[in-house]
Amino acid sequence: MADAATALAPAKVNLFLHVGLPSADGYHPLASLVAFADVGDWVGLKIADAPTFAVEGPFAGALAGETDNLVTRALAHFAVAAQRPGLAFAAALDKRLPVAAGLGGGSSDAGAALRRANGLTGRPLDEPALEAVAGTLGADGPMCLRAETAWATGRGDVLQPEPRLPALGAVLVNPGAPSPTGAVYRAYDAAVTGTADQPPPPADWSPAGVIAWLTKLRNDLEAPAVRLEPRIGEALAAVRADPGVALARMSGSGATVFGLCLDVAAAEAAAARLQAAYPDWWVAACRLGGRA
Repeated sequence: MADAATALAPAKVNLFLHVGLPSADGYHPLASLVAFADVGDWVGLKIADAPTFAVEGPFAGALAGETDNLVTRALAHFAVAAQRPGLAFAAALDKRLPVAAGLGGGSSDAGAALRRANGLTGRPLDEPALEAVAGTLGADGPMCLRAETAWATGRGDVLQPEPRLPALGAVLVNPGAPSPTGAVYRAYDAAVTGTADQPPPPADWSPAGVIAWLTKLRNDLEAPAVRLEPRIGEALAAVRADPGVALARMSGSGATVFGLCLDVAAAEAAAARLQAAYPDWWVAACRLGGRA
């Protein structure tokens, strides 16, 4: 049995996000196609005598002094589910993604921690049991545990893998403005315009075909998020104006904007231009979906 492990907690991107009216329990039904990037945070884990949690990296300051977060909760729930009440981990988070950015950072960190914990302890939990632990952390817990392209419906917890999505070049842009999910949903509820409709899949799964299909879809949280934080609108305008970007959209509840390009080389060139034009913004080129 190994005694240490480190893993990427990939950024999650909602290629589209259709949101309906909240149900009686306050949850919003949604439909989305979710893809994961080859950039994200890094989670390090090892078995220890007592639980510890340390944060470093460019966005560590946003989590300074935080002792109760999704990683520590995930590990505590894992110990209970594995029937190992004395089990403890030393966890280290290299926080490279902006916080409150619409990239699933906290849930992805927790998912990576759960997978590493399961591996370090000889895999005491099968996939359904591990997903049940992830589900206690939020609706997108199982999605971020899997970290694979999927159709998401229900509250985001009904998942159908989608292996046909090709590798898409993308540039991720965050203007340095947090976008709290709760506030965005409240603004959405004040002027609901969307429905959780599930579109048929594209007929053409080439990068160009997928992008053309996505242009007909939407993120229903984009407009309320922009009303609350105009800098998201500035980022959208900047990404849309780049000559290498074929489609720009906000991810999740923001504030990160993604631009889809025809390949990774075009995304890297777009990222270089945008970073030069907006040096205070967080900009990263990446690959979304596809097979490793």
